[in-house]
Amino acid sequence: MSLTNSTLQEFTEKLASKTSVPGGGGASAMVASIGIALGDMVGEFTIGKKKYADVEPEIKDLMEKAQDIRVKLLKCIDDDAIAFEPLSKAYSIPKEDPTRDETMEKCLKDAAQVPFQILQLACEAVDLQREFADKGSVLMISDAATGVAMLQGAIKGAAVNVKINTKSMKDRDYATDLDAKVAALVDEYVSKADEIYKSVMERL
Repeated sequence: MSLTNSTLQEFTEKLASKTSVPGGGGASAMVASIGIALGDMVGEFTIGKKKYADVEPEIKDLMEKAQDIRVKLLKCIDDDAIAFEPLSKAYSIPKEDPTRDETMEKCLKDAAQVPFQILQLACEAVDLQREFADKGSVLMISDAATGVAMLQGAIKGAAVNVKINTKSMKDRDYATDLDAKVAALVDEYVSKADEIYKSVMERL
């Protein structure tokens, strides 16, 4: 059964259980999808209002982008689980097996790619959320702030789920490069999310 087709109760029960999936990566994707959905909601309550007629085309464009990101993030929940399964099996390969290192390396790289994608999508969503907060209905800006707070959490969660894989990689050049990309995104977008959140709080 697809994790994205689970009820919230089923998903959180699986998350709380003694199973490896869903884990931090899938949870980060779920949180990010909810975060950007809140931005989309701001848009829904903005379009059609005479007060915001001048920005309606921009808001509609933002909503289309937000919906695309949300769908991609939800797909990442299952993708993360799929990528982790071969890695969990690779850990059980005997250390004396000559294929172990090569298999582990491939599995680690595959497992790191999904949370990295989640991180990138969450960062894109933060940029959209800034626009929703700045241009959307003032009656809904608390939802934009809530959404950006959730996106910030997802960014941090996705980052640590990349790191847990890169730390075990034999290819240190690859691992170091990916870690640097992650660190740069985290530094930039955690700060951006803070700025958006504080800006909304000051307007309330």
